[in-house]
Amino acid sequence: MDRMAGALLDAQVDLNPHQIDAALFATSNPLSKGCILADEVGLGKTIEAGLLIAQRWAERKRRILVIAPANLRKQWHQELADKFGITAAVLEAKSFKQAIKDGASNPFDATSVLITSYQFAGGKAKEVQSVPWDLVVIDEAHRLRNVYKPDNKTARTLKDALLSAPKVLLTATPLQNSLMELYGLVSFVDEKVFGDLDSFRSQFGSLKDVASFDALKRRIAPVCKRTLRRQVEAYVKYTKRIPLLQEFVPSADETDLYNLVSEYLQRDSLFALPNSQRQLITLVLRKLLASSTFAIAGALESLAKRLRQTLDEKSASLDLSDELDQDFEGLDELIEEIDRLEVQEAQAGKKTKTEKEILLIKAEIIELESFRDLAVSITENAKGLALLQSLKVAFAKLQGLGAAQKAIIFTESRRTQDYLLGLLAETPYAPGVILFNGTNNDARSKEVYAVWMKKYAGTDRISGSRSADTRAALVEYFKEQGTIMIATEAGAEGINLQFCSMVINYDLPWNPQRVEQRIGRCHRYGQKHDVVVVNFLNKENEADRRVYELLALKFQLFDGVFGASDEVLGAVESGVDFERRIAEIYQTCRHPDQIQSAFQQLQDDLAGEISDAMLNARKALLENFDEDVQERLRLRDQAAKASLGRLERLLMRFTQAALPQHATFDEDRTGFWLDARPAFIDSNSAHDIPLGRYELPRRTEDAHIYRLQHPLAQTLIGYAKGQQLKAGKLRINYDSYGTHVAVIKQLMGRHGTVSVNLLTVESFGSKEDHLLMAAQDDTGAVHDAESVEKLLSIPAELEELSTPLTKALGAAALVAGGEHGLDINSAFVPLSAALDQEINRQKMLILSALEIRNLASFTQETDKLDTWADDLKVSLEREIKDLDRRIKETRTMSKGAATLAEKLAAQKDQRDLEAMRDRKRRELFDSQDEIQARRDSLIGDLEKQLKQNITATRLFAVEWEVH
Repeated sequence: MDRMAGALLDAQVDLNPHQIDAALFATSNPLSKGCILADEVGLGKTIEAGLLIAQRWAERKRRILVIAPANLRKQWHQELADKFGITAAVLEAKSFKQAIKDGASNPFDATSVLITSYQFAGGKAKEVQSVPWDLVVIDEAHRLRNVYKPDNKTARTLKDALLSAPKVLLTATPLQNSLMELYGLVSFVDEKVFGDLDSFRSQFGSLKDVASFDALKRRIAPVCKRTLRRQVEAYVKYTKRIPLLQEFVPSADETDLYNLVSEYLQRDSLFALPNSQRQLITLVLRKLLASSTFAIAGALESLAKRLRQTLDEKSASLDLSDELDQDFEGLDELIEEIDRLEVQEAQAGKKTKTEKEILLIKAEIIELESFRDLAVSITENAKGLALLQSLKVAFAKLQGLGAAQKAIIFTESRRTQDYLLGLLAETPYAPGVILFNGTNNDARSKEVYAVWMKKYAGTDRISGSRSADTRAALVEYFKEQGTIMIATEAGAEGINLQFCSMVINYDLPWNPQRVEQRIGRCHRYGQKHDVVVVNFLNKENEADRRVYELLALKFQLFDGVFGASDEVLGAVESGVDFERRIAEIYQTCRHPDQIQSAFQQLQDDLAGEISDAMLNARKALLENFDEDVQERLRLRDQAAKASLGRLERLLMRFTQAALPQHATFDEDRTGFWLDARPAFIDSNSAHDIPLGRYELPRRTEDAHIYRLQHPLAQTLIGYAKGQQLKAGKLRINYDSYGTHVAVIKQLMGRHGTVSVNLLTVESFGSKEDHLLMAAQDDTGAVHDAESVEKLLSIPAELEELSTPLTKALGAAALVAGGEHGLDINSAFVPLSAALDQEINRQKMLILSALEIRNLASFTQETDKLDTWADDLKVSLEREIKDLDRRIKETRTMSKGAATLAEKLAAQKDQRDLEAMRDRKRRELFDSQDEIQARRDSLIGDLEKQLKQNITATRLFAVEWEVH
């Protein structure tokens, strides 16, 4: 826990004990190749991974990769920045190309946290594989559970690219439909937990008996950890979701427009849509059609424009995806997840067209323009009017709940966003309405950004990224002054709105994972009120109704405490693929009975994904007794609070001693004002160390967050460690401490010597630092580390040293000594043999504890290798047993043969099978030798890691007296 304390201190989030427990589980065995964190939905797996990232960052292990679904990249970026103070970089096509232009030979090879998508990481597997990663975090890792299947190319590519990297997989559903999925995920983390696929299937495929069940549970226990919601109820409180459904009936013109465009999209052949993008563009157009007449009007103009350009053989053809991206911000994810064929637009545009084709294109242009004109003529949307009605009802509901009068409205279209802004401008809500999208370049957003920049000028609230700072400014405005935020899908990724208790799905996505993410912006840890979720339903559209029923009833997205369960939500392995299936129903079904039948089939297919047998298997395999978990979490909570409190006190005491003339500290040492920078802070570092208010933890918005990794703390520690130390005497003033410390009071009037030493142990590729502290008084009594720590916590003056920093040598050693061995030329006071003996005793205790821990880790790994080798042998032996069975069958057939020809054929089959069995037996012996050799080689590698490099450095030794 002490080792993790620095990361806990740097985290600006209320950490729950199950999250700390998960982070400790992931770091418990330094020989491990990784783990699966499988907490139920809503328990903060991102925070658990963030702790691990912060820990690696503090250890200066900074080649860190986060692989997440494309739509979660911004959320990861924001969470790491807000909660852990870590600035990450999103690596995708554009930034990758820019890095190459800037001279990077491999943009993945950077000492920073990189965030990328599954598809991009898979496409750049060669570059990913060449990096010696310190940590790889994979979010929504159930996407990899079928990695054992040959057709799962992305998963297999990533597995090969990350074979030697330490990995942490995050998923609420490690086991959905088959135990083979568990095999897939575990083998992605570590190939040596199980043998090959056949041996796993033969041993655990059916789990018919208790013994095999228990054996599988033991095998996965060191690799997979799962905590349930009910086990953490003492620490995590979630509010409910309250659904409100607002039905509406489109006007006659809106209905005509919908039917005309829908019929157009259902045609077999269209000139406006490139064949290579037809599925993608059709899906987007259907979403825009359901959004608003304003959204579809712009899209229809783009289609007509593209067709007009195709008639001009000299002009380049319009890229529809680029054009639609201006309005539909979720297009990036669709493009990345839908297998996109190369679009040969240039060649298509230059192809000579026949007279008949030209006439058909002109007719299609006229048709599209007529649709567009109809859309433009509709200035009032029935759904927009329904929104105004629903706001009155929903705000009244919020008032009854005692929640702030705030709502976030989600739409999938920028044009619809502008329409809603204009619609609300005519209402009393107008002054508090703000837009939020992927660019945030409207006049109001710029104005809010300018005010925010002025407010926080000179503070670390300003990141330097205009995009990130604009997002922060808009969220703060919405929190403090706003009433309604109208957000697009992409724009709202990664923002946390616990202060808002109303989510309005103006456009309801077909992807249940996206809906859950939307609601999760508000309905998350920290939300104090029940969250009202408003949805709209076109009463005239049967397909829309069935989509709503599917999301509301099957996925249970809108009501309950947690919303969608991980069992159901996890069944949709790819949300985009689910959207494609719904889009296909819209495309192919023209009558209500066809729509009913198609949606029923989709629902039946979904039900087949979730079997009771698998749910029971998952419970038995992955879940532990509530009482055991709750007791462990209680102990984790106590230990974390104690460790954190101690580190906070040490850091603030050290800082106060280091800045006596430069800062004004609160009486309770929870904050200070930095009035001036010390002279040793050079101009290059000054911009990272602004003047002003610092707090630990931050309680006021305009204060800087002070933490161990803050540039100020790191600079002070570095300076302290570089000081020359001389022999001297600490005059310890007990009365000035103000608190009774029995062990020190007994030393009143006594004097002696004290020694503080740094023990550094390197093994398993990591380094641990421990402080060894002992004192001896004038009676000859020797005092242990606990007493010395208390002794050095009392205010003191040091004779013969002029540097004010030396007044806190004890605190400095305790804070800074745990990071590096110090190379200090010091004149030390002589120490007695008894004092050296006590230091040596502490050293041996620490080394003994490390030996026990390392032995446990080594035993766990060697046991794993032994069972892996046994698995492979079992697989080979099973083949021979199968051949023996077949030989017996052919012998029986030979004895019962009715003709000579049948008997000869059976004898030939028997001879061939016996020859194959003999060959397999020889192969078995050879393979067993090979497996044993591979096992021995792996154990040899482990033994090399076991070798310890132990160094002990004396930090200081001084005389002391207590008065």
